Amino acid sequence: MGTVIGNLNDPRLQYDYQNREHGTVEPDTKREPFRWVSEVAYKNVHRIISRGYDTTELVESGYGIGDILFIDYQARIPLIEETKMLNYVMIMSLEDGLSSPAAISRIVAGSKSLLTQAAGASILAFGHAYGAYSAFGNMLDTYLSMAEKEGKTTEEIAEILVKENINSEALGVSNLMLKDPAAKRMFARAEKLGVAEKYIAFTKEIVKAAQKISKEPVDLDMLGATGATMMDLGFSPEATWAILAVSRAFGAGAHYCEEVEREEPRRLGQALTPKEDYDGPEDRPVPTLEERKTTVRPAQSHTPEEWKKAFDEKQKLKGTGWSIVEELEDPRRKI
Repeated sequence: MGTVIGNLNDPRLQYDYQNREHGTVEPDTKREPFRWVSEVAYKNVHRIISRGYDTTELVESGYGIGDILFIDYQARIPLIEETKMLNYVMIMSLEDGLSSPAAISRIVAGSKSLLTQAAGASILAFGHAYGAYSAFGNMLDTYLSMAEKEGKTTEEIAEILVKENINSEALGVSNLMLKDPAAKRMFARAEKLGVAEKYIAFTKEIVKAAQKISKEPVDLDMLGATGATMMDLGFSPEATWAILAVSRAFGAGAHYCEEVEREEPRRLGQALTPKEDYDGPEDRPVPTLEERKTTVRPAQSHTPEEWKKAFDEKQKLKGTGWSIVEELEDPRRKI
């Protein structure tokens, strides 16, 4: 027997570790090898097939990217009105001026990164608050299912939803669009094209319910308008997130190009941060190792009172995470 290493000679192991096979093992012919199986698409040297349709034939016949998205995510060719609505939504989502994702793209661009890295960093700014299409859509589905099970009207279930989620960043109703008609225009466009269905109708009830109980003026915002419209077009909340993230990547790429073309690159550590922009503790001498023994304080607390006092002090130190008292919920979690 060779050298015993840890628990590797434990008789409860399913094989003899010391005498295990080394090198190439003959393939197991008694079972099928692992392979990816997809009903989305396949490709050979002659064509690419998506949900049964030859993509070359689709584009040669005049179908566009919007049509292909319906085919990819819903396995169907859409109505012309549905494609027009999807184009409307994607264009509205493509650019948002110097928003946080655009700024992130520019910051990354300044470090001489690749365009794809900058655009990817921008899309990573999509979270449970900004661009929370997944959280919003799953919330609508949860409460609509609740209404069906409990025999409630959409008006009644909207009031319950708002009471339970009035402070949620993913409500789709806020004070962001009080002077901007873009969100309401999206609903109006969907209604004009005849593609407005239950999600837009339900979101309108949510807006009414929120306006009744909100302490400040609120109205439909772009999250609510975009999320409800995409779901009425038949896209899942997750598909909505994917499609609009890519749409926004086009805008992020343009910001990358402009940043590189207009501004000088910034090397890591090159930017100076003057003391005037610092509001932490004043400069203080570093104690010697001997002084350290008498000046340092342990983080350990011995009584609840000590812990509470230490916790309050730590909350005053910004940049530590101690003053973050509420975590945003994962939108994949069932409500």
